[in-house]
Amino acid sequence: MQPDVSSVPDVSFVIAAYNAEATLDRAIASAIAQKGVSVEIIVVDDKSRDATLNVARAYPGDIVRVVALASNRGPGGARNAGLDAARGRWIAVLDSDDAVFPGRLAAMIARAESADAQIAVDNLQVVREDGVIEDAMFPRQYLEGLREISLATYIAGNVVFESKFNLGYLKPIFQRAFLNENRLRYDEKLRIGEDYVLFAEALAKGGKCVVEPDIGYVYHIRSGSISRVLELHHVEAMRRADAVFAQTHRMDEAAQTAFARRGRSLRKAASFLSLVQHIKARSPLKAIRTALSDPAAVRHMGMPIAVRLRRMAAQFAVGAGR
Repeated sequence: MQPDVSSVPDVSFVIAAYNAEATLDRAIASAIAQKGVSVEIIVVDDKSRDATLNVARAYPGDIVRVVALASNRGPGGARNAGLDAARGRWIAVLDSDDAVFPGRLAAMIARAESADAQIAVDNLQVVREDGVIEDAMFPRQYLEGLREISLATYIAGNVVFESKFNLGYLKPIFQRAFLNENRLRYDEKLRIGEDYVLFAEALAKGGKCVVEPDIGYVYHIRSGSISRVLELHHVEAMRRADAVFAQTHRMDEAAQTAFARRGRSLRKAASFLSLVQHIKARSPLKAIRTALSDPAAVRHMGMPIAVRLRRMAAQFAVGAGR
């Protein structure tokens, strides 16, 4: 890393951290290790209950700038605080439990600037919770074939239950001037899917996104992370955000088609999660009503839960006959 406090750095790493004392050092160390670019590292403590803030403040101020939020604002709010504090030409959001390879930012910026692009993405290395390294998240040939990501392609890659490759996992870097000129920030009302909305809005505003097929980002799977615990209220919030998106942005025919598919998939996901809630609450009547109103929800449940639903319905019928 080339720390730069006197002029504009090439990259601002924005690390939103909440109860991340066990992993924050790894994220920071990987940002410090970047080669060929000048960086600043901004850690935003989202009112953690553990020693996250102490971990961040243990670094010299010219290496890590710390923003301590007075109240918990969630992933979007914490990242927005980092964006507001950033000075770099490029913004790289880094999750506090992940890491990046040393040459990532130099490669992505070079590819983006050679194509006059405002956004760049790359491949991800997946690491399981037990430390086992899995395959790359995306086949290299797939990313090489994409070359660029349009709004239609991105929306189509974020269709719940249907997308072959979930493009929502991509970790884009953004040209900071482009974000500011278009007043683009994370939707703080969303706890899941806020990164999808920002990326989609950037594309809708005319941002050009190029694809670097090499692996640069290290994605660590954590069973307790927000992104792995999808609940009904998350999906409903995403549907509301999509409604606002449709009212705000113009889409070409391909994007509209993908957007309609995504809308149907979110409706099915909402029905599915509603059905699961009713089953867990042992409310067979409500579960049956949900299943009848949207049969597609049952198809996504898998045999074990579907069998459980039928058993509950049978038990209810027996009980009602007494």
